[in-house]
Amino acid sequence: MPKKSSTPKILRRGFRVVALGGGTGLSTLLRGLKEHCVRRSDDHPTPERPISDLVAIVTVTDDGGSSGRLRRENRILPPGDIRNCMVALSKDEALLGRLFQYRFKAGHGLVGHNFGNLFLAALTHITGDFAEAVRVSSKVLAIRGRIFPSTLENVHLVATLKNGKTVHGETKITASTSPIEKIALSSPNVRPLPLAVEAIRTADLILMGPGSLYTSILPNLLIPEIASAIIHSKAPRVYIANLMTQPGETSGYALADHLRAIQRHTLRRNSQRVIDYVVANNQPISAPVARRYRMQGADPVSIDSADLQKQGFHIIQANLLEEQTVIRHNTRRLARLILDHFL
Repeated sequence: MPKKSSTPKILRRGFRVVALGGGTGLSTLLRGLKEHCVRRSDDHPTPERPISDLVAIVTVTDDGGSSGRLRRENRILPPGDIRNCMVALSKDEALLGRLFQYRFKAGHGLVGHNFGNLFLAALTHITGDFAEAVRVSSKVLAIRGRIFPSTLENVHLVATLKNGKTVHGETKITASTSPIEKIALSSPNVRPLPLAVEAIRTADLILMGPGSLYTSILPNLLIPEIASAIIHSKAPRVYIANLMTQPGETSGYALADHLRAIQRHTLRRNSQRVIDYVVANNQPISAPVARRYRMQGADPVSIDSADLQKQGFHIIQANLLEEQTVIRHNTRRLARLILDHFL
């Protein structure tokens, strides 16, 4: 079990939490953690709200949908995952969140776009800086926390498949039927956003996942300075396991396979590990839902405890499942587990 950082000094200033990822997984995690984050920057931490600084570091390699169109046509970074994080951390998710998530259903050139994506694109052109556009948008939504793109460089994913083929771009990678052997960025020496690296270096807790292994988690870790900051951090480094395997990315993967892939992609630069603890759901999925997902090529991620322990990971298991039309992590239970074990 991790040693709780409950010294008076940290309690007085509050805990600094960094979460890395992308897609719906990161926004699910943030939605739960924001309820335990101080409401304003000048508020004092309390036992129920011990997080004084909540930072999301978001991958920017998406090239599909509205984000991909804006990226190609306006030469900006893809805003979709960042938009989802802003909504998750917003003060009034019911109103402004719905506005930012609104997708146009008609209009030449508008159909398929999210209002929030267009808002970020417009602010990027006005300010001349994508990171500044994210900061200003975050103020509009009155978010609890901070959101940083992992880099401001226009990078793409490149995958080497087990059949020997090379595939460029996130959309084509996820559509591939051959398993992924290796993932890389289109530029090997991508520079991170300095504020993102600084947040990692000063963090009391670093969280990775849940989210797509090869297209949400690893893209952040492929940036050398970000990986190095995590590797050398003394904070607990936690991987939150996915509930299901993902067709085109992790078909047939057990939980230990996810961790092996992370270690394999980061050990090229350093012999040290990047993850200490693994958080996983142990609640079985109902048979009808499991059948529906199986028809789509997805299965529950099996928790191979013996293999994980052999690799040196500490495992924390709990009922984190929420079943609706799709299955997700229960945001409140996940946040509560993190607070109880690590803060």
